[in-house]
Amino acid sequence: MQSLILEISIVFILLVANGLCAMTEIAIVSSRKGLLRTMADEGNSGSKKALVLSESPNRFLSTVQIGITLVGIIAGAMGSGNIANSLAEVIAPLPFIGDYARPLALGVVISILTYFSLVVGELVPKRLAMKFPEAIASAMAGPMAALSTIAAPAVSLLSWSTGRLLRLFGIREDQESTVSREDITVLVREGMVAGSINRAESRMMQGVIDFEKLVAYDIMIPRPRIIWIEQNADHQTIWESIIQSTQEVFPVYQGRRDNLVGAVSLKDIYASLAAGKPVSFGEIMHPPLLVPELQPARVLLESFRKTGQRAAFVLDEFGSLMGMVTLIDLMETIIGDVPSREEQLAMPIQKRSDGSWLIDGLYEIEKLPDQLEFFKLPEGGGDEYQTVSGWLVKELGRTPQETDKVTSGIWTFEVMDIDGIRVDKILATRKPAIAQTPDSDEP
Repeated sequence: MQSLILEISIVFILLVANGLCAMTEIAIVSSRKGLLRTMADEGNSGSKKALVLSESPNRFLSTVQIGITLVGIIAGAMGSGNIANSLAEVIAPLPFIGDYARPLALGVVISILTYFSLVVGELVPKRLAMKFPEAIASAMAGPMAALSTIAAPAVSLLSWSTGRLLRLFGIREDQESTVSREDITVLVREGMVAGSINRAESRMMQGVIDFEKLVAYDIMIPRPRIIWIEQNADHQTIWESIIQSTQEVFPVYQGRRDNLVGAVSLKDIYASLAAGKPVSFGEIMHPPLLVPELQPARVLLESFRKTGQRAAFVLDEFGSLMGMVTLIDLMETIIGDVPSREEQLAMPIQKRSDGSWLIDGLYEIEKLPDQLEFFKLPEGGGDEYQTVSGWLVKELGRTPQETDKVTSGIWTFEVMDIDGIRVDKILATRKPAIAQTPDSDEP
């Protein structure tokens, strides 16, 4: 009896060893290398060993597989041998058992062994490894490295064999896996769902990820919305336009607006007034920072850093000025819009008490889905045209007139005011029949 208990204990210990090997495998594979490096930099020796193992997957996996295979063979041999025989002797005297004792005992032992192999040797350890990957990898890296050294000849043979077979599939062992932008986006979303990242943080992280894709054209303030200053203009006659504007930097032109000769900031104007000097835009202006429309946002940010300027003027391929980009505009692509008090008072889109929206014709079409529920960005929005006014022109196929209407989904857009030939104000109204549908997702 004591011999049977000893054998069962040995089998259980082997199952636990199998679980440790499986747990270490999943822990090291699932561990984030960045976090392991941080722990290693803080003096955690286990993390250093875990990094070494993770950077040699063939050798590490061979070591783990040797351990799991040996444990499985030994546990299976003991279970199907002595333990099954001992159990057969116990049940043989029972009625109707007789000659069936050995097969029945073997079936019972295999069933029990399979159950504990799955639970103790696989499922529970792997779940623990997925829950605490870095901690377990750091703790088990030392013993696994020692096992790898002891089984070095077999590990080397298995690693060599695995590497040769992988080459048949065009995979080299020295190829490193990289983290893509999509991977980071998924991690950010998972963090927001889990509650470890709030919505504002998620928006900023997504802004950083998308920043690489942006060019100056995507961020610029369109030319019609810029307040211009003529080089020889009298400050007394235009100061009211300057004060009412939300701009901090103004383009200075001579003769016609395509002839850009400089830029002047509010700080420059205030410094001149504070010194008691008459404001001469030609004297206080500085050379403008000119950038092509397809200049990447990251390059533009570096230009601001090197030049010390806070505004750049965007030119098309023919040298015509298309718009202006400020440092604030670049920052808002990451953190979201932060309107000033003046901008809030003159918001280009305002919700009215009846649920409709009054929209400035120059409002960016790409921002409209963020304001109007269930409104989808029209095809070509942001590429073929930039503003709501441009979208109406495309839809109508002509210059819009007052009372013209365009329908998109559940929204109807009506031209309310025309400034010259430009659409100034648009009224967006939601269809009542849809708005009152009981199944609507509207809060």
